[in-house]
Amino acid sequence: MTNFSYITAVILAGGLGTRLRPAVSDRPKVLAEVHGKYFLTFLLDYLIKAGFEDAVLCTGYRGEQIQTAFGNAYGHLRLIYSQETSPLGTAGALRLALPFFKSDTVLVMNGDSVCYADLRDFLTWHEERGADASLLLTRVNDVQRFGQVVADSEGHILRFEEKNNRSGPGWINAGIYLIKKKLIEDIQEGVPISLEKEVFPFWIGKKFYGFQSEGRFIDIGTPESYSEADIFFNENLRSSK
Repeated sequence: MTNFSYITAVILAGGLGTRLRPAVSDRPKVLAEVHGKYFLTFLLDYLIKAGFEDAVLCTGYRGEQIQTAFGNAYGHLRLIYSQETSPLGTAGALRLALPFFKSDTVLVMNGDSVCYADLRDFLTWHEERGADASLLLTRVNDVQRFGQVVADSEGHILRFEEKNNRSGPGWINAGIYLIKKKLIEDIQEGVPISLEKEVFPFWIGKKFYGFQSEGRFIDIGTPESYSEADIFFNENLRSSK
């Protein structure tokens, strides 16, 4: 049985949230409110339900607000903060937090999205393939806003198609990753680097996989998508009863 208590979870919560500013201007995106709760609350509840015990929060823009709001624990989940002093991008922030990772493989989540997939199935699938890194993919009706991830029948990631290049249904990056610590060690330290734009394309051809999930997905990166969050979580609460 998969045991997440030995695996470190990492939440990337350091973004500037520029696109969301018209709706949420005074705080980091993870502190945007949905149903009277911080969005980060839903991510932490997700991790607790899966059985995690440690979560590293990679903070940046107004990161002190996150630490003030949540402190050093949420339920039985221990919270550790890795605060960047200047913007490092998603990969740079992950590299900065490396000393806090206690497991050889870490689960990484974007702080402005959630996909309610079975994380145990994801980890089992990742381990069965001997993967060094795996992305959780979800299917959407229109990939235009997100860009598409193309994988072969065995799950090897073949390419990333840019946003706006095509429309219609397809598989997208759902913002949840399993990554071996040795790959994170190879990321250049102290410089701004993007996982999505610079690191992931470099890993193509290696033990790099995409796990296709039917989990319900939402991101709150824009005012439009943020406005849909209440409905999304209402439906999720109903479906989980």
